[in-house]
Amino acid sequence: MEDDNKTILTKDGEEKLKEELNRLINTERPQIIEALAAARAQGDLKENADYDAARNRQGEVEGRIKEIEHILANAKVIKEDRNNDKVVGIGSCVTIKASNERKEETYEIVGTVEADPLNNKISNESPLGMALCGHKVGDEITVRSKANYNVKILSIQKNK
Repeated sequence: MEDDNKTILTKDGEEKLKEELNRLINTERPQIIEALAAARAQGDLKENADYDAARNRQGEVEGRIKEIEHILANAKVIKEDRNNDKVVGIGSCVTIKASNERKEETYEIVGTVEADPLNNKISNESPLGMALCGHKVGDEITVRSKANYNVKILSIQKNK
């Protein structure tokens, strides 16, 4: 499989997915099996809300297990780059200031699977992430989106 088809993950992102997979397989799955057994013991399954709920949860958990296994099987884990405090890339924490804003913002550049904009983790494929990647402290960049805007890179730190 080519790298173009790989899911990009940071080492931290890979670890979090492995922890979630472990929890789903070793904790959630056995709990669902117990819930299904308890619901079956109640008798008629046609109108058994507990059984239906357990089956629905089982479908969600099994789907997520397959999704995580697929992601991990097709992942390209970005190794820590000693220069990632000089040039923005995946795994970098970047502090920027938009030209039309007073306050500074810090973002971590991650792969699409790990993106969590509410926690300032932006995808390398987002407009801001794409604009920042490959640039250095002091660079002023135009972010291409519906309403283009300019940002200046104030600092780059290694991912913690």
